[in-house]
Amino acid sequence: LEAMESDQFAYRRHNTPFYPFQDQAEFELGKFLCERFTQSDIDRFLKLEWVRRAKPSFGSKDRLLAWMASLPTGPKWRSTTLEITGYPTIQPIQLIWRDGLSVVEDLFANPIFANNMTYDPHVVVDGNEREYSEYFTARQASEIQVKFYDQLPKGATIVPIIIASDKTPVTRHTGGLEMHPIFVSIANIQSDVRMRATSHAWRCVGFMPIPKFVDVHADYQTILSQRLFHKCMDIIFADAKVAAMSGKFIPDPCGHVRHCFTPLAAYTADLPEQQAIASKARSLSGVHQPFWRNWRFADPARFLAGEVLHTCHKFFFDHPFKWSKELVGKDELDARFKSHHKRVGTRHFSSGVCQMKQMTGREHRDLQRTLVPSIAGVVPPQFVHAIRALIDFIYQAQSPVYTDTSIDSMVASLKEFHDYKQAILDAGARRGTKGTIDNFLIPKLELLQSFAAFTKDIGALIQWTADVTERLLITHCKLPFERTSRQSRTFTEQIVDILNREESMRRFQLYLFLRMHDTPLTNAIVTEEQEVTETDPALAWIARVAPHDPNQRCFIGPRPVRNHFLKGILSSTATAAFHVTVAPDRAKMSINEVQQLYALPDFGQALSDYVTKVSDGQFTTMWSCNRGRLKMWNKFRLQLHSVFRSRIIMPSQVVQAAPPSDKFPLGNCDAVIAQSMHGDQTVNIVAQVRAVFQPIAPPHVTLPHYLVDHPLLYVQYYEIVNHPGNQPAVSMYTVARKYREGPTGQQRLGAVIPLTDVAQAVELIPVYGEGADRTVSAATSMEIYQHFYLNNFSDKEIYHALRSDLH
Repeated sequence: LEAMESDQFAYRRHNTPFYPFQDQAEFELGKFLCERFTQSDIDRFLKLEWVRRAKPSFGSKDRLLAWMASLPTGPKWRSTTLEITGYPTIQPIQLIWRDGLSVVEDLFANPIFANNMTYDPHVVVDGNEREYSEYFTARQASEIQVKFYDQLPKGATIVPIIIASDKTPVTRHTGGLEMHPIFVSIANIQSDVRMRATSHAWRCVGFMPIPKFVDVHADYQTILSQRLFHKCMDIIFADAKVAAMSGKFIPDPCGHVRHCFTPLAAYTADLPEQQAIASKARSLSGVHQPFWRNWRFADPARFLAGEVLHTCHKFFFDHPFKWSKELVGKDELDARFKSHHKRVGTRHFSSGVCQMKQMTGREHRDLQRTLVPSIAGVVPPQFVHAIRALIDFIYQAQSPVYTDTSIDSMVASLKEFHDYKQAILDAGARRGTKGTIDNFLIPKLELLQSFAAFTKDIGALIQWTADVTERLLITHCKLPFERTSRQSRTFTEQIVDILNREESMRRFQLYLFLRMHDTPLTNAIVTEEQEVTETDPALAWIARVAPHDPNQRCFIGPRPVRNHFLKGILSSTATAAFHVTVAPDRAKMSINEVQQLYALPDFGQALSDYVTKVSDGQFTTMWSCNRGRLKMWNKFRLQLHSVFRSRIIMPSQVVQAAPPSDKFPLGNCDAVIAQSMHGDQTVNIVAQVRAVFQPIAPPHVTLPHYLVDHPLLYVQYYEIVNHPGNQPAVSMYTVARKYREGPTGQQRLGAVIPLTDVAQAVELIPVYGEGADRTVSAATSMEIYQHFYLNNFSDKEIYHALRSDLH
């Protein structure tokens, strides 16, 4: 508020807070036009007859853009012309930038992040082991604050700077235009907030020039470009380096002034850019003055952290996946991926995986999820073992929380890969353009060796992933470029105008909200025990300071995770929440109708057995299996807390239980782990949910609690026939359908259980053996195959949850 009140037009806003706009509605219209339309589109819109009759006070796009430009903004953008003596360029070298320290100050003081900030290094202990998660829980932060205590003044606060950069093309197919943005954040902002691009916890501080030098050999072009890069970084972060040495007084989100020092904590980039930053490559880089040379506490061996997106996910697609494709064969591997059962919320490769030339990081992760059980049986066990150990390492490298034991486990997974990697060479699976390769000289594979040390030094590596950078390249380069004139000389300046305008509009919108609010605004700090579902820090902060203000609708952000723990059905231990729709998919069905529609001949007997068991022989005469009616659902939702941080509520998962149909001739039903009591012991059971239902009470009748407290499930059981220890190659449980003798021979063993017995939704992958059955599709694989792998790679939460044995 103080920053907004010091603006040149602040005096006009004392009486007219929306100045230069007439009211909030007009500002919202202008904001919408600037965010969505090109300048020519805005002009066409304002010339529409209906708009002219509405008479907005801005009559043209020039006036609208001028008004937006007059709004208070953050750190100012600048343009600096550079040159390298003796090396002319085709176009002038123009660095467009803003002061890195000013941007860091702006982030550090932002009240939106007040509940997501850390100021002091601290040690977290789990049992007898130290935890490593956020930067401030790791060794480097403690070293700076404690080891160099005599060098920092008493009461100093460190504001660790994080930098990210990447070069990206902004034109498609033609034009050849590229951008090289530099982004900044601070490690004080908690990683789960900072890692979301929609949180606006990252700011662009510069666009690196990409010059073309005249009459220069290609090798010298690279050397000169790298020297220019470091010179530009020197300009952008000159003040930040001074603050790292001498400190600067900066207000925090609560308004308290702190004496802050700004070390460089991490730099996120792909491998070629990391080599350029470190001024090292396979040969000398020619950079004699790297930008970090005089940055206090900066050491490229520490701030160039292991990066999960490129070093793990893209490495996986470029190497382990190709090895598997080479050995399994394209047709066989496609057939297996096509026949995987479709689950809601997970990617299904209905067209196969071998024809895809380019994939996103998300698709790389989806391939990792099911590759191991998909190649088992058709390749040598030692090959599967090597691939599985490497994917184990990749999953463990993405954990947000570590202990010394879990770090040792991650190191052991990498060692396990190296112990079995010879099987990959023996099979001839590692191939290049010139034929078989007989070595593992892969730089990214070598980088994996450093992950354990980096984790202890600067915290969990997942917080330094380039996933956020990839998204920022879209929001700060590619999408704004579509709204420019696309001229090579001016498109960067136009993008900066667009980004500056968007930042100003966000600030002004927040300012208006605060001005229009009647009660004093204080930061309601969230305690550690409170459950977290809000995914956008701005929306969460606004909801705390003004919980009932109708103007909250003006702020748009990611939809928060719906918290079913508030109004849903809870398990007996309150560790899981369930949700079914108010209106069922089918109502008033008789037992016989259910048995016929769902093809479940023993459904009535199973329900009768359940009533007998839970009623202790005290049968109700108000409802019976012969005359009673049921309401049926095709699915339910299951919600759990995070395995890593119990206060975080995860998005709910859909568990399907649809009857046979034209599209799914044998039904569309998912698998779960259910818990049941055997004596005083809790037993985990793998089962397939075939029906979700609840008895309907006749008019003016109250049914017993065991029929109406919550829906019931009809499930069919699997039995565990093999344990991970018995098949170390895949290291998964193998389950098989469970049968019993029926009137017409063997039939699947089914039972009715309460919905609240479900503990996890799981993924089953068929045991394909030496060849996949080509007649089986994704719609029928769960019903035709008899044996399945319980896939512990289905997601990171399941991976860590299933590390404990099933009993």
